[in-house]
This record gives sequence, C-alpha cells and structure tokens, in this order.
Amino acid sequence: MADRYSLEAQPRAITGKKVSQLRRQGLVPAVVYGANIAPVHVQIPYRPLEVTLMKAGGTHLIDLKVEDTTLTVLAREVQRDVLRADIRHVDFFAVDESSTIRVEVPLHFINESAAVEARLGILTAGTTTLTVETLPSKLLSQVEIDLSRMPHVGDALYVRDLNLGEGIQIVNDPDEMVARISPVVTATEEEAETEVTPAEVEIIQKGKIEEEEVE
Repeated sequence: MADRYSLEAQPRAITGKKVSQLRRQGLVPAVVYGANIAPVHVQIPYRPLEVTLMKAGGTHLIDLKVEDTTLTVLAREVQRDVLRADIRHVDFFAVDESSTIRVEVPLHFINESAAVEARLGILTAGTTTLTVETLPSKLLSQVEIDLSRMPHVGDALYVRDLNLGEGIQIVNDPDEMVARISPVVTATEEEAETEVTPAEVEIIQKGKIEEEEVE
C-alpha cells in the first residue's frame, strides 16, 4: 500500500486572472473536483505543497484539510511555469474510498539479468507505466520488475505475465511488452547496415509565457 500524506489548504474566493495576486503572496491556486462533489476552489502555501507533491506524485492519497473538512484526493494535474518550473496551479481529484479508481503507476526495474551481466544481451524496455483499477486503499506507488527472472537472451515479459495481487486489475493491453533481453549487436553486424538514416532535427518553438489563467 502506498504512503498517505496530509496537506492544509484554505478556501479561495479569487479566481480567473486575479489569481496572480495569490502567487505574489506565496500561495498556489488549486481546485478539487470529483464525481460526487461540486468543484472546491482552494489556495495552498507554496512550500508545503511543493514538498507534498514531490513525495506523493500522482499515486499517493493526500488528506487535504480545508477548514473543518478533510477531502481525500489525488494530484491529477500540476501546471508549471515554462521557464522556472514553478507550480502555478494544481487539479486534485477527490476519491471515494469505497469505489475503484483508475491510476497510472510507474514501473521500477530491480536486479539484473544474467545475460546482461555476461554482456550477451541488453535490456529493451517497453511500457514504463501501468494503468491499474483498484480501491484507493490498495494503491501502489510503483510496480517492481525483477530482471533476475529473465536470465536468457530472448526472454520477454508482457503485461499478461504480471499479477499485482487481489483487487488490482491491470487495464493495459495484455500483449503489451514490459521488457525483453535482446541480443547484443556486434560491430560486424553494425557495419553490414547500409541504410543511412537522415539526421533528426529538433525544433524548439519559442514563445512568451502566458500570464493569464483560465480555470
């Protein structure tokens, strides 16, 4: 089960373009929404919010205290300044702890394949996240993939091979690849490749930061 965090917020009366006033005071505008509640507009001190989001990510429950009410939420969208990466706005999703929710959980590779250690193969990673459906109390912060269970070149792991336990359903395509141990390509094989691939050009679009926010 993933850790759980607490965060204090205040009701917010300022909305729309005027929220820049809050940011100058060290407050971040946020909104809480959910299937069974009307949107709740709040403001949160910057530093406690930043620390909580770093720890909670999008897979840990947060008890958001707003005056005399506590809402159980997940961080769903964090808007940041394009240049400074400062937090500008947060969308929280209010969960019903008796109903299942759908969450994206990151994969974390542990240990090493014997074939990779022997330099006979290399790890080819597939999907980096899993979308799971479960009760909030069963949320996982990450899914560990033990590469030592893939000792040979050609070994592969697919979504259908994973079992996250009772009450946790994986939504991804069962045939989606998670990891494969691919053979090492030798220098001779590389030289045999005659096709020339045009160089890729990265285009960076520059533009000014929009100061106005539409909620």
